[in-house]
Amino acid sequence: MAFVEPVTLRSSGLRLEPLALSHEAGLAAAAADGELWRIRVTSVPEPQDTRAYIDTALKMREEGSRFAFAVMDEATGRVLGSTSYHDILPAVRRVEIGWTWYAKSVQRSHVNTTAKLLMMGHAFDTLGCHVVGWRTDNYNFASQRAIERLGAKKDGVIRGHALRRDGTIRDTVMYSMRSGEWPEARAQLLYLLQQNAPAQ
Repeated sequence: MAFVEPVTLRSSGLRLEPLALSHEAGLAAAAADGELWRIRVTSVPEPQDTRAYIDTALKMREEGSRFAFAVMDEATGRVLGSTSYHDILPAVRRVEIGWTWYAKSVQRSHVNTTAKLLMMGHAFDTLGCHVVGWRTDNYNFASQRAIERLGAKKDGVIRGHALRRDGTIRDTVMYSMRSGEWPEARAQLLYLLQQNAPAQ
């Protein structure tokens, strides 16, 4: 049995469902919303590469190293982006959350915070993880701010760690949250979501 079993997570009009080939057209449209593949410090696929992106994610799921989700608008069924558990280490009950990107039109909305709450909650409360981690490019300052808003702690920087899509070598900023820190982080994120909720 895999450490991360197929699951669909729902909250606040958002649905995270296991990424599948049926999401190809929607994922390509989400990537095209803002031409996200042009951003140097992300791994968003170009529209014509969406099938290969999904195939890679499914292969990594079979290997047990990554579990990718399609992030969906519950009401419309629109694909808003994708996010994954990765670097899954069952022996130490640790997962990382990453490969995350969203259509430009839903960035700076409740989508990322809601999706992260769902994934962190599932990791800590259902999978029994001791640690959830994140990593990002040293030049992806928006991602670093978003991770820090979740309540994660900066562990450090791994220098000369990975290739970017343009062939340059990046330093990787590492973050983590321990299970004992999760209740306070959850309370704060729920508070922020409530504060930023649109008026009824």
